[in-house]
Amino acid sequence: MDLRQLRYFVQIADCGNFSRAAEMLRVAQPSLSQQIRTLEDELGVDLFVRHARGVTLTDLGMQFCDHSRRIIQEADRAKEAVRSRSASPAGRVSVGLPTSACRGLSLHLFKAIAERLPNIQLHIVEAMTGYLDELVQVGRLDVALLYDHKAFEHVAWTEMMVEDLMLFVPTGSPLAELTSIPFAELFDLPMVLPARPNVARIVLEQLAARHNVEARAMDCDSLPAIAQLVRSSQYNTVMPHFAFATEIERGEMIAIPIIDPTPSWRLSVVVSQRTMNMRGSDGVARVMAEVIADLVDQGIWRARLKSEKSYAARNPR
Repeated sequence: MDLRQLRYFVQIADCGNFSRAAEMLRVAQPSLSQQIRTLEDELGVDLFVRHARGVTLTDLGMQFCDHSRRIIQEADRAKEAVRSRSASPAGRVSVGLPTSACRGLSLHLFKAIAERLPNIQLHIVEAMTGYLDELVQVGRLDVALLYDHKAFEHVAWTEMMVEDLMLFVPTGSPLAELTSIPFAELFDLPMVLPARPNVARIVLEQLAARHNVEARAMDCDSLPAIAQLVRSSQYNTVMPHFAFATEIERGEMIAIPIIDPTPSWRLSVVVSQRTMNMRGSDGVARVMAEVIADLVDQGIWRARLKSEKSYAARNPR
């Protein structure tokens, strides 16, 4: 067997259909079928159960699929490790972005990487900060932007800025005329927030506990769903301004500062020390730090930069 056969096999397993897999792999279906028959003959087992709607993995097929994925991943990582030693950063770099920042940052980051690091293949992963932090620690993400990051042995980080959280209400709400709202009054309103371990929820609940406030809110871990709930005038939410900048620009939401006290969090650019492409990861982290700083300087991202905002200054190589 060879890597090509393993890639074919995994793609078919993911698609559940030979014709769809052939289309995605851009190979002829008869050729793809022949490769799988050859692989099954070599192993002496059936990897798939064929049926009218496509195929499903047999029990042995599922075991072999897990092994195949690890083999492919290690082969790709080995290739990236060699590529990363070239004069110019190259290869695949996976970047984790929290949900509240992904929509506003992704386009700027893709453009900057294409201009400054044309040999880098960027892979964006959107998720909650807690999950992204775990992926960075074990090396499944190369770079990430994290809120209130805690120090761990296998990561390097540069704290970029501090961002305030704000109350978001629909444009037609009576609250839209407010210039600010005290934190103590926040949870008297119908609220929807991401559930723990989302960092925003943790920040708000810890602050509420210190000020004897009961942090009541409906749980929702989907940012688009939260936006829809706020636009429908049923709920309000607390997020950074950057999370709903598009809705504010379209006149669908109003952001109201929270005072006495103002909830906030710190943002850091984090690099896994277990990455197989350290040169590429460092390059992407530097570009991302510069893009973020530019967005803040332009007033697009409302936050307060740390005095040392350069990733390169904090992480010389």
